[in-house]
Amino acid sequence: MLPPVKKDRVITQLPMCFSPNAALHVKDGFHPQVKAACQLQKTDTVSFNLAKVIVVGDVAVGKTCLISRFRKGAFEKNYKATIGVDFEMERFEVLGVPYSLQLWDTAGQERFKCIASTYYRGAQAIIVVFDLSSVSSLAHARQWLEDAMRENDPSSVLLFLVGTKKDLSSPDQLVQIEQEAIRLSEEIKAEYWAVSAKSGDGVRDFFFRVASLTFEANVLSEIEKSGTRHIGDIIRLTDSTEADCQPTKRKSNCC
Repeated sequence: MLPPVKKDRVITQLPMCFSPNAALHVKDGFHPQVKAACQLQKTDTVSFNLAKVIVVGDVAVGKTCLISRFRKGAFEKNYKATIGVDFEMERFEVLGVPYSLQLWDTAGQERFKCIASTYYRGAQAIIVVFDLSSVSSLAHARQWLEDAMRENDPSSVLLFLVGTKKDLSSPDQLVQIEQEAIRLSEEIKAEYWAVSAKSGDGVRDFFFRVASLTFEANVLSEIEKSGTRHIGDIIRLTDSTEADCQPTKRKSNCC
């Protein structure tokens, strides 16, 4: 039996985007069919729904700190480079429905790239992280995305481009690199965010946005597949538990 979702992980409204100029959509609410499905579902027929989210980017751009800040609500000063891939599960309640994000924190070091890439497949969202104080890390973002997309269907993956270490960037530097980031976001059809793991600025809003948009996409996908089924049956009973959702790490043959 899973414990109740924490009160600070309950989502009742669609969170706003960071920049209307680089957003997946700028609607001010969940899709009407999604809201209807959630309103009609019965509390005893709710499945443990989840989305796989992979986080990629150069070494030391702050991928692990970004995830840790959201999960623990604090900034960890002692940085340790990720070896291969780390996995975290974060639980939410979206429109009254239990929902989880599988957060796959992948290594940015070149020698671990082959290992990390074996976990890219089956993602519902890809978060490409760069350092707002490092132009080169933004330049590498496109390659990280291309690597991740080789293992996924472009039509079914939500893309996010996230600039970290906002607190380290001067105002002039921030304006300049954000202009480049927004241009790239428009080109690759990703949603852009600028955050700071150290101060916490934007971190919670960003992950709530990821959870909300992946949830919405998952429900709409089920509605499309359901055909003539009753909309209230979209969120269906399964035998899933959090333990069942823990991934089995595959052994890489290339590194």
